Amino acid sequence: MYDFTYAKPTSLPAAAAALAADAEAKALAGGMTFIPVLKQRLNKPTQVIDLGGLNLSYIKHEGNTLIIGATTTHGTVAASAAVKAAIPALAELAGNIGDRQVRYRGTIGGSLANNDPSACYPSAVLALGATIKTNTRTIAADDYFQGMFTTALEPGELITEIHFPIPAKAAYYKFANPASRYAMVGVFVAQTATGPRVAITGAGQNGVFRHTAMEKALTTSFTPDALTNVTTPVELMNADIHGSAAYRAHLVGVCAKRAVAAAG
Repeated sequence: MYDFTYAKPTSLPAAAAALAADAEAKALAGGMTFIPVLKQRLNKPTQVIDLGGLNLSYIKHEGNTLIIGATTTHGTVAASAAVKAAIPALAELAGNIGDRQVRYRGTIGGSLANNDPSACYPSAVLALGATIKTNTRTIAADDYFQGMFTTALEPGELITEIHFPIPAKAAYYKFANPASRYAMVGVFVAQTATGPRVAITGAGQNGVFRHTAMEKALTTSFTPDALTNVTTPVELMNADIHGSAAYRAHLVGVCAKRAVAAAG
């Protein structure tokens, strides 16, 4: 990797100021994506700002909302009694991200900031209609995800919390790549206060997306059978060495039915 300076601020204003002062500075959360990128010399930051000293690792249940701090690890989310009680599907999702090493270093905020097209958390955030709080504003999930590795975050803007409305029921089903454990297709379904929401990860050419045709079908009947005649446009699907666009389109339907069945 290239040389860089390292800082670990202990306050959010200090971290934001450090990033704002240097356009080539980069924030470090769990490092599960960033460290390999540095090792491969695919990024050349002048300074790395470690967010580990900002005390943003926590889980709170307030009213009908589950609040998770940005540096909370996947393992912590998976093991949390509060998450299991409020949104068990979210705990299950977190418990099946990568392997044990990844789960105890990777963070929810880091995953959302990176917005990998095969990451699991974006589908939960989008399907549950969550909001992403930053050091400057609050962003609705429908406005946050803007394409592959692209979000609404401005330069120097830091995620601080994610607010999840607690659904009536929800489930996540992932068809994982057997080597990386990334989702070839992942489907998160939720029965929310505003109706069914379905989010797909791993399959779309532009990253995570809502499947509005499935949502419409589930509004009539929240059952697997309601999805029988719903199709997914092949031209919107990603294709790579692991699976064709047609294969992924088929998997979306299979995984969605299984997610709905799991939701009950």
